[in-house]
Amino acid sequence: MKRRDFVATLLGTTVAGAIGYLGTRGRWSVDEAIAQEEQVLSGVKERIEQHRKGEVTLVVQAPNGKPLPNVELTLTQTRHEFLFGCNIFRWGRIPDPKREELYLERFAAIFNYATLPFYWAGYEWERGKPNHEYIDRVVDWCQQHGITCKGHPLVWDSPASSPRWLPDDFAEIERLSTQRVREIVKRFAGRIDIWDVVNEPTHLGPYNPNKTKMAAWGAHLGAVAYTALHLKVAREANPKAILLVNDYRIDEAYLKILQQLKDEQGRWLFDAVGIQSHMHGGVWSPQRTWQVCERFAQLGLPLHFTETTIVSGPRVDRERWGETTPEGEERQAEETVRFYTLLFSHPAVQAITWWDFSDDGAWMGAPAGWLRRDMSPKPVYERMLELIKGEWWTKASGKTDSKGVWRTRAYYGDYELTIRTPDGRVSKQKLSVRKGADNSFKIRLT
Repeated sequence: MKRRDFVATLLGTTVAGAIGYLGTRGRWSVDEAIAQEEQVLSGVKERIEQHRKGEVTLVVQAPNGKPLPNVELTLTQTRHEFLFGCNIFRWGRIPDPKREELYLERFAAIFNYATLPFYWAGYEWERGKPNHEYIDRVVDWCQQHGITCKGHPLVWDSPASSPRWLPDDFAEIERLSTQRVREIVKRFAGRIDIWDVVNEPTHLGPYNPNKTKMAAWGAHLGAVAYTALHLKVAREANPKAILLVNDYRIDEAYLKILQQLKDEQGRWLFDAVGIQSHMHGGVWSPQRTWQVCERFAQLGLPLHFTETTIVSGPRVDRERWGETTPEGEERQAEETVRFYTLLFSHPAVQAITWWDFSDDGAWMGAPAGWLRRDMSPKPVYERMLELIKGEWWTKASGKTDSKGVWRTRAYYGDYELTIRTPDGRVSKQKLSVRKGADNSFKIRLT
């Protein structure tokens, strides 16, 4: 489908609000919507080149320190610094071994980041008996495949994270909640060092749809105090951890809570802003996406898009979804590529997590996955693989000059360097190219 036809289709449906309204001026025309979109999308390649790549200088020397000219060098990327991830909630829970194998194989082939479940009610179904063993196995698998782990969520007021066995006494709920955060963060330190500490604090208040004991206690304490309390406990448990607050609200209400989360010295209590971007009801326009980034980037902290969903099939009614369709899959692929490209070009964004990897077991039963129920890849999987491990992936080669120097530009991440001297000797080294680092490497051959 041509872009103009696609936008026109959206403007004729309930998704129109995401693409084509401008306050009291009414609905934009298709041409106006496309013009605004193109303005936001212009320069994405230049921004990606500027913010996601850096200059790399390699100096090759002989054992006596003299420069070695005409040495063949090949720099091959092995991992992104940027976190491309997905929740991995179906790990070990797919009954068919073949589908389980495909799920894991395709997950490891594209992602370097995984979100693991820590919903309190399910994690500790029986008081005093947390299910650490399952998480231990998932973490082990992720580490074997070079995948960074994040825990989600430690604190949430929903029924999923408010155990039925919680007492009514607020003081005892506080003791149990802070104890849980402390014990889990400390237990997994070094294995899980990124945490969605508090999920959806904007819920807390008189209109909270969650009628749970955690919600009642949180409302009594207040959103800022409730969030700050758990962030301080998590920080004490693992000072090296990256702590997030996470919310589906992307407006001023969320921003105001975040702005107040500082200690007595004015330092942030958290390290990154968690932004949910479930798009079951319609794809965000590029303008809206960029505005969200700019709104929260003003805090001066990294942005993590923690829960991203674009569906590939129709909604049947409020409760049910239809199966994935060929037309929906093409639309999902096109919009996902556009969304990721725009976020990858924004300097504040450090991570994007998809939600869910397969239609099998996806949230709300929606066709949200990059894989179908049988674990066959949808077009979105193939196109994102081409981006993450293709267009946004460095493999460069060349020869050192008369001073033993070779320079190139590379995406930030981990690399294997292959060195071949004029006399045919071959050696390999590992190195990392990091944003903000010098990225100059002196290599003395033995």
